[in-house]
Amino acid sequence: MVVGEILLNSGHKMPALGFGTAALPAPTLDELTAILVDAIAAGYRHIDTAAMYGQEEAIGRAVAEAVERGLIKSRGEVFVTSKLNVNDNHRDQVLPALKETLSKLKFDYVDLYLIHWPLRIKKSGDVYNLRAEDLLHFDVKGVWEAMEECYKLGLAKSIGVSNFSSAKLSKILEFATVRPSVNQVEMNVAWQQRKLIQFCKEKNIHVSAWSPLGANGAFWGSLAVMESPILKEIAASRNKSIAQVALRWIVEDGATPIAKSFNKERMKQNLEVFNWQLSDEEICKIQKIPQAKGFSGDIFVVQDHGDYNSVEEFWDGEI
Repeated sequence: MVVGEILLNSGHKMPALGFGTAALPAPTLDELTAILVDAIAAGYRHIDTAAMYGQEEAIGRAVAEAVERGLIKSRGEVFVTSKLNVNDNHRDQVLPALKETLSKLKFDYVDLYLIHWPLRIKKSGDVYNLRAEDLLHFDVKGVWEAMEECYKLGLAKSIGVSNFSSAKLSKILEFATVRPSVNQVEMNVAWQQRKLIQFCKEKNIHVSAWSPLGANGAFWGSLAVMESPILKEIAASRNKSIAQVALRWIVEDGATPIAKSFNKERMKQNLEVFNWQLSDEEICKIQKIPQAKGFSGDIFVVQDHGDYNSVEEFWDGEI
């Protein structure tokens, strides 16, 4: 299956569908390495990870093994995204954090480096069990300037953000000398992000979509995508899986889905979204699906601590 490519504003090309690696509980190093080799063998050429996931070593191993087995000719055939951890969201910590990521990957560069979340916590803080005293001020200007340094050094071919609202992106654009190439956000048929998608299109910032299938199984996930009567109807009439319809809608909306399945058959099915199209009628039906955000971000909000006093402030009202 031939996967299309997106030309980013950095001038670099990114495969139009990514393989997601976030998982709780996480597979072992050996298990994830084998899963990723299977994904590369299936045809994935875009792997998405983050320092927060603790899986960068497995990705480096898998790419090296894929080269050794002749599945790919070189590391350059796989587009790898990683993300800056919230514990390192400080001007002085960005470059050392990226160097640590590269050391774990055993790469000279990452293709895309993102600010994972618009907040900062103490180095000793646990993002999954935040205490009020762990939250610190996030200096977005200082952090973005450090991201630009990573880009200029060639350690990140493109740079961007994740989970940023239109308002937060606007702030970066006020001072950026290197514009964000990508904003990776929660996006699926049940959370279509109309305002943010339009803003990013106007600013030539590409959107990639995490949770494209609704993250059923995650503590914040839902069945709003996979149990949607509208998607079930379209899938049945098209002889496609529900996941294929959901992913195809994202592709047609101009975004890049980051699909995660560790099942070999579903891995292959998720790639098969580039040789067919939804009809205008089907798209209209999908636009009528009830909308609700999956991940609220409430775990990042503590009254009178850090930068946000409410979930509404965290997302700048885009909820």
